[in-house]
Amino acid sequence: MTSETLSGSIERVTFHNVENGFAVLRVKVRGHADLVTVVGNATSVTAGEYCTATGHWIIDRQHGRQFKAAELTTTHPASAEGIVRYLAAGSIRGIGPKLAEKIVGVHGEKTLEVFEHSPDFLLHIRGIGPARVERIRTSWREQKEVRKIMLFLSEHAITAGRAVRIYRTYGQESIAKIKANPYQLASDIRGIGFKTADELAATLGIDKNSPARARAAVRYSLQELAGQGHCGYPETEVVRHTTELVDIDQSIVEDAVVSVVGDGDVIRELIDGVPWLFLTPLHRAEVGLAQSVHRITSGAPHPLPAIDLKKALDWVEQRLEIQLAAGQQEAIRQACRHKLVVITGGPGVGKTTLVRSILEIFSAKKMKCVLAAPTGRAAKRLAETTERTAKTIHRLLEFDPATGDFKRNQQRPLAGDLFVLDETSMVDVVLGHQFLRAVPSEACVILVGDADQLPSVGPGAVLAEMIASDVVPVARLTEIFRQARESRIITAAYAVNQGAMPDVSPVAELTDFYVVETNEPEAIQEMIVKLIQDRIPDRFGFDPRTDIQVLTPMNRSLLGARHLNQVLQQVLNPATSRPEVERFGWTFRIGDRVIQTTNNYNRDVFNGDLGHVEKINRVEQVVTINFEGRAVDYDFADLDELALAYVLSIHKSQGSEFPCVIIPIHTQHYLMLKRNLLYTAVTRGKQLVMLVGTKKALGMAVRRQESGERYTALSKRLRELRPAGGGSPVR
Repeated sequence: MTSETLSGSIERVTFHNVENGFAVLRVKVRGHADLVTVVGNATSVTAGEYCTATGHWIIDRQHGRQFKAAELTTTHPASAEGIVRYLAAGSIRGIGPKLAEKIVGVHGEKTLEVFEHSPDFLLHIRGIGPARVERIRTSWREQKEVRKIMLFLSEHAITAGRAVRIYRTYGQESIAKIKANPYQLASDIRGIGFKTADELAATLGIDKNSPARARAAVRYSLQELAGQGHCGYPETEVVRHTTELVDIDQSIVEDAVVSVVGDGDVIRELIDGVPWLFLTPLHRAEVGLAQSVHRITSGAPHPLPAIDLKKALDWVEQRLEIQLAAGQQEAIRQACRHKLVVITGGPGVGKTTLVRSILEIFSAKKMKCVLAAPTGRAAKRLAETTERTAKTIHRLLEFDPATGDFKRNQQRPLAGDLFVLDETSMVDVVLGHQFLRAVPSEACVILVGDADQLPSVGPGAVLAEMIASDVVPVARLTEIFRQARESRIITAAYAVNQGAMPDVSPVAELTDFYVVETNEPEAIQEMIVKLIQDRIPDRFGFDPRTDIQVLTPMNRSLLGARHLNQVLQQVLNPATSRPEVERFGWTFRIGDRVIQTTNNYNRDVFNGDLGHVEKINRVEQVVTINFEGRAVDYDFADLDELALAYVLSIHKSQGSEFPCVIIPIHTQHYLMLKRNLLYTAVTRGKQLVMLVGTKKALGMAVRRQESGERYTALSKRLRELRPAGGGSPVR
């Protein structure tokens, strides 16, 4: 097929995927009366630019005649008209359509030269002051450097979606640093993993048996294992895993292990006579957490003065107008005697009432009580149920962007006598260490959580390991209160947790738990849409945009979070004339529900925080997200920190509760169908839970217990540091 070349100005960018470069452009080409549709790959493309495309004509069934470009290059526009369109499209931060016309009206075809060499000339234009000039200068410089990085990456067959972040990390030395050690990208740039860095290294001619590659591969293996929940791992297995992963000689990997241990990146330690490898931060966290438990439990006496416990129990029952169960009373005794106590139990057993009772007793003795939880939603719920202030762990510990660490630690501890940490099952070893190291030795701690829920997303199993150690006193609440027993959500959750099928028999009156049998994935998707759009709002009165949350076992597949999010976005928040922005595989619109997917201490938002898109400013290239009443700005380049949240993975829903929960369940989710996953999902619903899918998949989930052991030595470390005793006398 004969190829030809077209050139012209880009009138409109119909579509551009910054991840893979695929673009659909409408181009004004000389000799063609109508705009030409050009499809191809471009690292960067903006309306108003001049493009040259080499390829051939095709007829697309849906879209008609198109020019398919095998090569597509773009350059800055040369005409005044093109420059106006280019600037109006938001290519330079701080310049919108009106200001673009003003600037080009003064500087004409020399406008881009002014940006490059004499941006201070812009000060002569009404509406542009020193701050805006600096913003334009910075944006122009960044755009120029980012284009260089994108071009460099594309020449080496790597998508350029993270080019902005590479530039902001490395600056003008970006390309030199990438060439010197492409593996450093995996450590320094969020969103770039070892595999991408390895592909780049191969195109740069780095030998596959290079020691640098082997060292990076060992670190990557340990990071992958940490992602699966392991704090450390047996060395022989790490070597085997790494050798298989990157197809390197085993001896080279063994040498790399010696090297990374010598560098201090990795710690080798004998655990029960077997050498384990730990990433240094995880080893430090696990050891530090155990030491903090020992320091708190074996040091100063209990802060609570000696009290008559029988009188205290009678007093708190009268004050709160409650009747404490025997298990709750015993838990209060433990909390008043021991410096660190775990309170665990499922839904409906009175954990909230118990915590309120303990807080009342301590407050009556003028003790300062500090409440915390791992996520914003969990902290908010804790504050509502106790009618006291509660903070997330991150906010409590006061992150300092200048140092990259928390201001509160063992050298500068928190102030308080009693620390209550809710939803402890969510707390990984790093967060657990950071929290406990900041608790003063004179204080006491109560850890509250449901040991049967999913373990933390991050590495470790802090709650389970503390319970298993037999070092920390554990109060287990097992008695389900009458009101909770009447909830089918609660009875279904306990049935699942005990390995039994929940009662799915139909009932005449409205209830709070249903199983909607639907067989095929496509039919399940359709049913979920019907339930959200019509059936649940009509019958139960829930608002589809704010009250109903879909929770799914997986991210991928037709019934996974990614696909279902796109389906529900089209249903609940379809495209309009209002601004929207597409980045990193998501389209964000005003009103969209979103979730933060990584900790960002500078923005004071954390993995799992939920919010909604409040504003999209295409001129400043900023999206504003409202997190529980707090507005947070994101550059377009940082939108890979966010995902749509109409649908959440069950793991991401930990610590949250929702008025209504819908759970698709199908054998398509086979790998994830496990008892604790389903139990966690069901217990997220406060007023209504609906399972949509097959009884076969439900039975599969109920029967399969989590068998994946996490490699962590926390319980062993706790036993080795077992305190001699502690606590204060109780009258």
